[in-house]
Amino acid sequence: MILDVDTLLAGPRGRRVCLEYARGRADRARGAEPAPERLQDPSDAATALWWAALRLDPAFGTSTVLTLGTYEPGPDEGPTVTAAEAASAVDALELGAPTAADLRNALAISVDVARYWQEPDGDDILAATDEMVRALRRVAEVIVASPHAGWWATPVARDDQWTVGWEGTRPDPPERVAAMLDEWREDARVEEQRAAIERPADPTANWGGTWWSIPPAPLVSSTRRLGADGPAGLWFVEDTLGWQTAAATPLDVHAGRVIEIDGPDAWIDLCRRHPLVVTASRRHEWYRTTGRVGDWVQPDWSKVVKEAEGVHLSVAGYLSSAGLALDVGDGRASMIAGWNPDATYWFAGVSPRPAEQQQWRTVDDGWERVSD
Repeated sequence: MILDVDTLLAGPRGRRVCLEYARGRADRARGAEPAPERLQDPSDAATALWWAALRLDPAFGTSTVLTLGTYEPGPDEGPTVTAAEAASAVDALELGAPTAADLRNALAISVDVARYWQEPDGDDILAATDEMVRALRRVAEVIVASPHAGWWATPVARDDQWTVGWEGTRPDPPERVAAMLDEWREDARVEEQRAAIERPADPTANWGGTWWSIPPAPLVSSTRRLGADGPAGLWFVEDTLGWQTAAATPLDVHAGRVIEIDGPDAWIDLCRRHPLVVTASRRHEWYRTTGRVGDWVQPDWSKVVKEAEGVHLSVAGYLSSAGLALDVGDGRASMIAGWNPDATYWFAGVSPRPAEQQQWRTVDDGWERVSD
């Protein structure tokens, strides 16, 4: 899959990247962080985006996540900014040419706020409105034209793979991958069977459970390095736990076939070849995320291992597909959930080089390497 405007606007995570880049330009144009009283001025682009998203957020009036200032409005306070008005504010922005840091930060925010266990937040809802999608096309054109986004549509970088261990740990490849995957498959079967008995069939019921569709956690996963910024796996993490330190270890890759998930069709094809039914265990969370009612499947990784030694999700595949209800056919759908962009999960064919491990730490909301 190539990275074009339609690809970038096809999925919620891609639209959010465009929205966050626009917000970054609005913040830059506005200058200093505004005082709370300036949050009443919807002519300011950053303020217009903030209010429009806040009004659309399902949690507005009960609990909110604020991204601008420290003002905590009630449901009857502040201006009402429509999606059309926020889109007009985006139209008026001077977008400029993005730097590598601009795109890294926009992508990092989009990944960090992804959630597959509840409704989309106000920003994701705003970015999906017809008015905002139209305005974001201009933003998407700027992004896809940038050389700094060129790697987003590329396959796994076999000669530059790094695995990240949080809080200084280093993941080790499991010794018995096939047996581990068989155990994972049996656990999934038992969970699905138990969920069908114990959980309500109504997808709208207030019930929580498993929401991810990634390969098992014991497998080694890795990403490429982003120059001096270190591995992409440091920056682009769904459902992060706020780690402050990490160890990055390079891998020798001598694997054979790697399956490329470069868009929705690749994931759908994988689900059709190796379907694992997860309707009862996923229906409540995935309904909240997508609004879809029906049967669900995900890839059966215990079968996928027999045809490849790794599976890679490109950034373009992630941005166009993650969080969508992907129609598999026969009344079934699937969802990419919990998988970080550019991550490859390895069944075999990789060896860590622990002697070259690097230590990293967070500084000012970013990552920097710790001197040896």
